[in-house]
Amino acid sequence: MQPDGATHFRVWAPTPREVRLLVERVPGEPTEVCLQAEGDGYYSASVPDAGAGTRYRYRLDGRAAADPASRFQPEGPSGPSQVVDAGGYRWRDAAWRGVTLPGQVLYEMHIGTFTREGTWRAAIEHLADVRQTGVTTVEIMPVAEFAGRFGWGYDGVFMYAPTRLYGTPDDVRAFVDEAHAVGLGVILDVVYNHVGPSGSVLRDYASAYFTDRYDNEWGDPLNFDGPDAGPVREFFASNAAYWIDEFHMDGLRLDAVQSIHDRSPEHIVAVLTGEARRAAGGRGVLIVAEHERQDVRMLRPIEDGGYGVDAAWNDDFHHSASVAVTGRREAYYTDHSGAPQEFISAAKYGYLFQGQRYAWQKQPRGTRTRGLPPAAFVNFVENHDQLANSADGSRTHRRTSPGRYRAVTAMLLLLPGTPMLFQGQEFGASSPFLYFADHDGALAAAVQEGRAQFVAQFTSLASREAQAHLPAPHDPATFERCKLRWDERDTHVTHRRLHEDLLALRRTDAAFAGQAPGGVDGAVLAPEAFLLRFGAPAARDERLLLVNLGRDVVADSFAEPLVAPPEGCGWRVHWSSESPMYGGIGVPEIVGAGGWRIPGHSAVVLAPMEMTDGGTRTD
Repeated sequence: MQPDGATHFRVWAPTPREVRLLVERVPGEPTEVCLQAEGDGYYSASVPDAGAGTRYRYRLDGRAAADPASRFQPEGPSGPSQVVDAGGYRWRDAAWRGVTLPGQVLYEMHIGTFTREGTWRAAIEHLADVRQTGVTTVEIMPVAEFAGRFGWGYDGVFMYAPTRLYGTPDDVRAFVDEAHAVGLGVILDVVYNHVGPSGSVLRDYASAYFTDRYDNEWGDPLNFDGPDAGPVREFFASNAAYWIDEFHMDGLRLDAVQSIHDRSPEHIVAVLTGEARRAAGGRGVLIVAEHERQDVRMLRPIEDGGYGVDAAWNDDFHHSASVAVTGRREAYYTDHSGAPQEFISAAKYGYLFQGQRYAWQKQPRGTRTRGLPPAAFVNFVENHDQLANSADGSRTHRRTSPGRYRAVTAMLLLLPGTPMLFQGQEFGASSPFLYFADHDGALAAAVQEGRAQFVAQFTSLASREAQAHLPAPHDPATFERCKLRWDERDTHVTHRRLHEDLLALRRTDAAFAGQAPGGVDGAVLAPEAFLLRFGAPAARDERLLLVNLGRDVVADSFAEPLVAPPEGCGWRVHWSSESPMYGGIGVPEIVGAGGWRIPGHSAVVLAPMEMTDGGTRTD
């Protein structure tokens, strides 16, 4: 919109022979407006009396279509676009300085299932609860407009339009504003590797949005390096800046970067990150990526030939943790054993696969992580994909013993990587998270069949009986089952305390807060037990994390220098997952005159205590 109340319309449409603008100043009564051809397929016009709320479409060779850069689709993808006044919202976050990577605790959130209402406004009511847990930044699953009444958001078709299912664009702004008010950053998951199978108008305007030169498992790849790729690159780079500028987002999570294909001298991901940072001005911006092949080039600085991304999801940590606590090694878990050394290596190096053979894919996987900060690796034991891939969507705490779950939670929240929780994880949510997508007809059947084929890679889910029990993605009941029950936050108190206390340790103990390169070392103590030694500038601040996912470990001694306390000190229990506050059975002495006893299915933090000359503690 312009200051005089007019609206400037501009569109790239090289494919149709004729392009007109249809403006509904009166609802249901469109007025045709001639557009000026700018050349290179661009058309534009400044239209008076077409302020906020005005609905419009373009007419392409006689057929009406929504604006590919629509800011809002109040009736969904097949309806008209609506003019939005981005400057109409009165922000309260002028003092907010954005977010940077060190010290972050992420929280993945799906607005449609985060509350019973499934709206931005309802989600606002629980932001303070999320912050109280110790979370610093929420990561919102994609919200670009998509077809249907519900979905994960990865089938977006209008990249600039927040879906009407969760509220208005100003509701998005109110959510971000309130998040900042309670001390939470907000980053948005964006999909720049494909568009959804239903409702997209991009091809009607320009076939050059897509290319057939690459493979993509979700749809036609986007054209970032072929003929007429310039406007396509501009469209998506501007989109990255748009969410930062007009919605005050604190960053982006880039979905499936391995499927963003670009052989240009400057990779589009580097362009996206640069545009997002420029749009933020002086605010800190956090860019997180998902890259299945674990190519760390995306994490290198742009000036060093990288893409300038801050952090990346670490599937390796998840897979090791899942195998360790459930014992299941099917499909893409087969290369992980859940052994202690895997967690020690994850703490020290981030990715476990850094170029060696990955048997599941019968090829090398990953690249060297040397020189990258520990915080660059986002660790998790739950996310939307991995929960849904368990077929029944069950939470991790339901697929393992309580003690193992508490122990793996301690690992997640105290390791030097950046931890991420999935909505409701902090209070032991009973609600599952399943795959849901509201399609109909042949598309619904195809999606359901495709989902069944995907989970069949897990041997236990390939049987006829298991396949018959897979929830239908298009069934509204599948979606409804996934909604959080916020009353559980008050009844599942032991889960909540566990997460709050561990994240408090992470903030206040220098050894855990540091996230310094080389700040942690580890040793295997038993087949399912290990230690991690966290360094600190002062010896009294050093910490020893003991994790035992097996039976009790009883030892007279350990021939391992990492167990030795600082000079003049002994070890005392600083925190234990076996505290009754968390549902444990009690906190025994770990180090005594007769040696060590590390309880099974537990995690314990030891801190130094000064000793007298006679070997007794002074506190």
